Amino acid sequence: MAKVPLPERGQPLDVPYLYKLVDTVNQLSTEVSSATFNYATIDTRTAGKQSAKTSETRIVGGYVPVVATLSTVSASTEKTFFLEFTDFKFAPIVTATLENTGGTPAGKNVNVILTSVTTSRVDGFVRFGESGNLAIAVNLIVVGIPN
Repeated sequence: MAKVPLPERGQPLDVPYLYKLVDTVNQLSTEVSSATFNYATIDTRTAGKQSAKTSETRIVGGYVPVVATLSTVSASTEKTFFLEFTDFKFAPIVTATLENTGGTPAGKNVNVILTSVTTSRVDGFVRFGESGNLAIAVNLIVVGIPN
């Protein structure tokens, strides 16, 4: 893409300079077109499918250390977590994945469950499948339409 050179201090703004400026803006407009593949569709729980330009959606990536350091847990117990974020217009779509940060066998037998997703917060818990030492975190991807 062409770059418009900055004018020198005191330089008169002449026709060739204005032409280059307008030409560059037009090139930029072409590159950022309104093609259908530049739209995102987000199926919200309360308002159904919502479409918006991809550039007008919000994506939040979150990391929550649920058990930060190696600790002993018992099978079938649970530990809650949450992540707060800036307001969305509708409850966003949230994906949660576990990370076995301790690298232990007990950390491989854990489930994550989301219990509540609102326009500004997601809550959930992890359930431990076996007893042992572990350290785990939850990675969250939040996708929605901003308020």
